[in-house]
Amino acid sequence: MTNLLKSLVLLSVLSCAFAIRCYQCSSQTDPLGSDNCGAYKAFNKSQNIAIECNSDESHMPGSFCMKVVHQSPRGFIWDGRWRQVIRQCASVSETGVTGVCNWGVFENGVYWEECYCVDDECNGSPGSITASFAVLFAAMLPVLIARKLAA
Repeated sequence: MTNLLKSLVLLSVLSCAFAIRCYQCSSQTDPLGSDNCGAYKAFNKSQNIAIECNSDESHMPGSFCMKVVHQSPRGFIWDGRWRQVIRQCASVSETGVTGVCNWGVFENGVYWEECYCVDDECNGSPGSITASFAVLFAAMLPVLIARKLAA
């Protein structure tokens, strides 16, 4: 059982060592009248190209992807809502955990959400836990339960 656990940890570490590819865009830099980063409509993966996070093209080098969403409360600007979406590579998350989304509300009522993930092009999806962490957790769960029962 411990060999299985060691193998899973080694595989997850090795997969992080290779360069990851993430989408890189910001609704702030979209041309007027267009929504290339998916602020108001579904993100179009065929319209955007994922970049390698450790390449010269990347605005920020990193080992995982992130997606940040800010949305105003209703009535904030001209009685409508505005949304801002940023997709990019990242090297540090505030929570130290990747594969999850965190959210909250600023004091001015603006909703925020940050999602971190470690699979290629994973910041092009709506969010939530990535498949690699779900598989790793599912594989480790029986080992942890067996250990707990043996103790």
